[in-house]
Amino acid sequence: MAAPLILRGLPLLRLRFCYQRLQYHSSVLLSPKLFSAASESAQPFDAAESDGDQTTAVLSAKDPPKYPIWPDPDYRKWKDQETQILKDIEPVIFLAKEIIHSHRYMDGERLTAEDEKIVVDKLLAYHPHSEDKIGCGLDSIMVDRHPQFRRSRCLFVVRVDGGWIDFSYQKCLRQYIRDKYPSYAEKFIKEHFKRGS
Repeated sequence: MAAPLILRGLPLLRLRFCYQRLQYHSSVLLSPKLFSAASESAQPFDAAESDGDQTTAVLSAKDPPKYPIWPDPDYRKWKDQETQILKDIEPVIFLAKEIIHSHRYMDGERLTAEDEKIVVDKLLAYHPHSEDKIGCGLDSIMVDRHPQFRRSRCLFVVRVDGGWIDFSYQKCLRQYIRDKYPSYAEKFIKEHFKRGS
């Protein structure tokens, strides 16, 4: 009882005393005897009794348990590839959504030359039926209401002859991913796109 009264006025000694108590308690709590006793009690009955004599396995820092880090050996490769694909397509997705959903373009308005170039090079070129969409030739790209689904807006190819036809930027992206990342495309599409077609 005398130690706490004496240490009250000396903060440095009090700190040292507390530190020593902490070391003592941690060494008692982390005693190897406690670990071996815990491991003995955790042994299954078959392993503890072999040929009549009791054997115990004590875990040591040298031999940590060997648990697989990932359940699938290719999981790390998949996550790295998924990150790469996202990094590759996110700017194009952002632009397409901004064109379609923002007030940047009015219904029936033609895209600027800069936006049109990105949409043609990064999207339309990869559409599974791009030749059919372009037809007799590409005049421009516009954004407008879908003829059947009037609440939704989409991108349209305006042909040289004056005709126009809608195209899905998601179909373009899916085909782009299938072409550039064939090993991981279907898994990525299934996880990141609403419709996998």
